[in-house]
Amino acid sequence: MTFPEKLKATRMQSGISQSGLAQELGVTKRTIINYENGQTLPPSNFLPKIAKLFGVTIESLISEEEEFIVHANEQGGVRGAREAEALVSEISGLFAGGKLSDSEKDTVMRAIQNAYWIAKEESKRKYTPKKHKN
Repeated sequence: MTFPEKLKATRMQSGISQSGLAQELGVTKRTIINYENGQTLPPSNFLPKIAKLFGVTIESLISEEEEFIVHANEQGGVRGAREAEALVSEISGLFAGGKLSDSEKDTVMRAIQNAYWIAKEESKRKYTPKKHKN
């Protein structure tokens, strides 16, 4: 199940409307609709609020891959999110028909995600003009 499906199912089980959830989180109903339709993922600082509201863990709501995309969106905007989604999709294709266990796949996925962030930082350090560096 993906985050949008989990959010909707958890919200409905709790008997909270989209409007009610939006009010609890301080966002618009349209934002909740976008989360549930998979058009956007919430920022990482919203995940603990959502989990606490429903009395569940963050891990039960969002996969590592989705969390990676959320962080990529926060770091690099829409372009970063698209790059992260493409990376996750391509990596998932590598596992198709393979004989890795889920824990082995998670380990490989985490390693590739870490390499992604290291490469991004290195690229930023290398290609950012001196006048824009702190």
